[in-house]
Amino acid sequence: MAVSTKQLWENALAHIHDLSSATLYRHSELEARVAELEGELAALKLAYNTTAEHVDKRPLHGQLPSLSRQASNHNLAQDPLVLCAIDGDRLMFHPSLIERGYDGGRQAALDFTKAIAHELLLQDLSGCDRLSFWVTLFFNKRALLNAFRDEGMARPEQLEAFLLGFSQASPRFLIVDAGPGRESTEAKVKEYIKTYIRFPQTLRLFFGGVDDPYLAMYEGLEQEDLAGKLVIMQPPTEFVSGMLRTSARSIRFDSLFMTEKASHWMSRRPGPILGISGSNPSVVTNGGLISPQSETQASMPTPPPQTRSSEYLRTIDPTKPLHKQNPPPCNEHYLMSCSKGPNCKYSHEWHLTPEQLEVLARNAKKAPCNYLKNGIPCPHGDRCCWGHVCPSGARCFHLSKGKCWFKGEGMHPPIGMQPIEVTA
Repeated sequence: MAVSTKQLWENALAHIHDLSSATLYRHSELEARVAELEGELAALKLAYNTTAEHVDKRPLHGQLPSLSRQASNHNLAQDPLVLCAIDGDRLMFHPSLIERGYDGGRQAALDFTKAIAHELLLQDLSGCDRLSFWVTLFFNKRALLNAFRDEGMARPEQLEAFLLGFSQASPRFLIVDAGPGRESTEAKVKEYIKTYIRFPQTLRLFFGGVDDPYLAMYEGLEQEDLAGKLVIMQPPTEFVSGMLRTSARSIRFDSLFMTEKASHWMSRRPGPILGISGSNPSVVTNGGLISPQSETQASMPTPPPQTRSSEYLRTIDPTKPLHKQNPPPCNEHYLMSCSKGPNCKYSHEWHLTPEQLEVLARNAKKAPCNYLKNGIPCPHGDRCCWGHVCPSGARCFHLSKGKCWFKGEGMHPPIGMQPIEVTA
């Protein structure tokens, strides 16, 4: 059927409106970013100038004489390194920052940088023209997301956004998911410290997450005359006795970090979620959206969703969209089959009409399939309720900025190769 001239005009005006809205949003976003960077620069200048005026320049007491020898052996062709390793399973940033999501992550990065800069001034290490500052946060991501959610401290999407903001604050701020098992995090942190503290250009290595398993490592560094480079962040009040005999300094940033060890409340949680295989720890969630759980659905038979009489089902509040219901309906339960059973945080007890099911299916396609997103063939094929291609295709605006959720190979096919939806 021919399209009327009025319809063509309406389509053109709608397109122009969308473009102008996107342009205005991007403009305001860039203005806010410029203002944020100017504020950060002013704050850093003020902190540096204020501290430089009052810092005590007297020689530090209690440091090993070997520090002067190490400093003289630095390779002057390279910038001195100031490194920071955090065991996130034992030490995590304050929930008040995590609740703020992306902005909280950037604020934590800024405050942490200022605190380290102040500590370096106090240690009389401000004479270097340039310092290369690196931060690496190691943790079991899945366990941390679930623990924060179960303790009511932050929603998974808030923690995901916080980590994104923290890592994007600087190209030298790194996030490392060590995978399941506390020993995985410990092993990576120990290897990082033992390797990089030996570099002659490493001035200081700040470490957060002190606990008994690291005692042997500390003793080894002490014997090698390297503990003078180490600075312990947030030492627990019940400081392990062996650490009292080392020459490592200790500092506290109580407003930045939790006062309780993360491992204490993480250990109160039940065992690992079924279906999480140690051979594939990199599968991630969609920032709080329920998604396929890899090996669980691929290798374990899943029962069909329970069917109940409509008199026992809840009725959707028509004044709210489906994703705003409390809790929202489970996509997998209504569109495929959900393997989480009673552990699922989404509802299986809504009565959905055919029209509501159609809306639910259409919205689910806007979130990427986690199998394809992580480079794994989807075992559900056409039955998968999640998106296998980005709705915007190769012209995706967010893809050009590196922010599209559809990160898997082939999830942005060229125009003409995308599946066409035919409606009656």
